[in-house]
Amino acid sequence: MDAFYASVEQHDQPELKGKPIAVGGEHRGVVAAASYEARKFGVRSAMSSKIAKEKCPHLIFVKPRFHRYKEISQKIREIFHEYTDLVEPLSLDEAYLDVTENKKNIESANEIAREIRQKIFEETGLTASAGISVNKFLAKVASDINKPNGQKTIHPTQILDFLEELPIEKFYGIGKVTANKMYSLQIFKGKDLKAKSMEELARLFGKSGIYYYNVVRGIHHGEVKPHRIQKSVGVEHTFWDDINEDEELYQKLKSLSEELESRLSKREIKGKTLTLKIKYKDFSQYTRSKTQEVYYENAEDFYETAQKLWELRPYNKAIRLLGLSLSNLNTEEKKQISVQLKIPFEEFEKE
Repeated sequence: MDAFYASVEQHDQPELKGKPIAVGGEHRGVVAAASYEARKFGVRSAMSSKIAKEKCPHLIFVKPRFHRYKEISQKIREIFHEYTDLVEPLSLDEAYLDVTENKKNIESANEIAREIRQKIFEETGLTASAGISVNKFLAKVASDINKPNGQKTIHPTQILDFLEELPIEKFYGIGKVTANKMYSLQIFKGKDLKAKSMEELARLFGKSGIYYYNVVRGIHHGEVKPHRIQKSVGVEHTFWDDINEDEELYQKLKSLSEELESRLSKREIKGKTLTLKIKYKDFSQYTRSKTQEVYYENAEDFYETAQKLWELRPYNKAIRLLGLSLSNLNTEEKKQISVQLKIPFEEFEKE
């Protein structure tokens, strides 16, 4: 989806259309999503609200309504399932679809993408972009090429040429830090990356180096997994005013523990590892975890362990954010049977 949270707010509140908006808290917190109008000023998701406001003084902040985003996300997923049951959601606004065999027997993957995007617009009033290719990595990269409201096909005959000219920061899985390291090694495009041996990339980047070696050659064997395993469940709160007092802090921990229990009980999820996340006033961050042999059961368990983790903190600085998350969950992966089939593509076209 294109700037999903922000686009939902602009759709539901027409007076916001065409204006730079950020979904998130203005006084404290971070930007959850920015409209394309705000992005022109350099406003990005995960940016602090303070910095976002400095970049765009006339930025309009809108409080997030996650219940609304989930509602629309469900409608979109229902559209996906009209075409295939091999749908792997990555988040509320993004998913992989395997349409090798599809319910409507449409031969063109491009046509399927066009139909889905049109249906999403007709039923929600929102635009979506799509990437089409022979594996998840290439489809993901392609999905960003013609945003917003477009689609891009990387045809099998175009893969190697496309990847050789692709700027290294556009490769999915290469973040800002890794990109900067690659720049220092004179790696700017795919062809520069391709010139490095597997041994050299493994030495420089560890296991990720082997991933880079393969994907720059168009090799990625990840399957579309409809039953994606949830690896953690968490809650966190950014506070309007920094917290200095232990008594107030413990009240916040108790509230987080109760909220975490509520989220887990709805889905009958349990876990053995509890993690406390602390973000200080100066934006430095600290996490500490406690793993036990038996599953944590309830809010009381969370709170008791969270208190002990809090006592292990290295600094006595004012706190701006607290979070609790549970991992090492009792969910089990449902294995999928892999079948390799040919995907018919139309001639390469830019939309």
